[in-house]
Amino acid sequence: MAGSLIGGLIADGWNPANIHVSDTDSAQLDRLAERFPVRTTNDNRTAVADADVVVLAVKPQVMEDVARGIASSVAERRPLIVSIAAGITEPTLRHWLGDDTAIVRCMPNTPAMVQSGATAMYANTRVSDEQRSIAESILRAVGIVIWVDDEAMMDAVTALSGSGPAYLFLFIEALQDAGRELGISDETAYLLALQTAFGAAKMALESEENAATLRQRVTSPGGTTERAINTLHEGGFRELVSRALHAAAERSRELSREFGSKQ
Repeated sequence: MAGSLIGGLIADGWNPANIHVSDTDSAQLDRLAERFPVRTTNDNRTAVADADVVVLAVKPQVMEDVARGIASSVAERRPLIVSIAAGITEPTLRHWLGDDTAIVRCMPNTPAMVQSGATAMYANTRVSDEQRSIAESILRAVGIVIWVDDEAMMDAVTALSGSGPAYLFLFIEALQDAGRELGISDETAYLLALQTAFGAAKMALESEENAATLRQRVTSPGGTTERAINTLHEGGFRELVSRALHAAAERSRELSREFGSKQ
């Protein structure tokens, strides 16, 4: 995700010389340096020493060590902190970094890796309008951005868009498998499923109509699509999707409590 953000920022015209990247993995730094002319270091404090914005793109399990390690530099410099770590709440980050820290918590999804992501963002009261604009411009480099006023909504966002690509990949898998059962070759079924998913998403993005209207337009009375849609309804498709998202949201809340309990 960090590599995707770096690529998107540079493509948007940010000066790579002003981007400092820190990682404990020297091989990963070498790979990034080969792709982008950014500055690299193994020392987090060196990376944030002169920073106006610090993006924490690390796994939740190591966030506490990273945050506490840079806390003194953050207190001195007072940069904007942008966190893309799942499950780490704003109060937890403030506990590790300092109560006066300006924090924007983000929930991007994996299509950000191809500059087609969807990111929800939440800002605490220490974040200025200018800092909100900067944070938005960073994440907008890899897709669309929406703001939420209540941090609790991040669990719902995680369930919908954060985990959402996996649901669609699963549906593509199911389409491919069913196509193969109908006699279509595996390769052809996969290509048809992929292009159908892409085309439908593109139509929805470019249309002023909502998804329900677009679905109705493709569903001729008494036709093949209607038969398939009715079968999905009879199988409890909507209810199953709802249960899945509620389960994901609850797991997100559990993870937040788990990480928060380590304060």
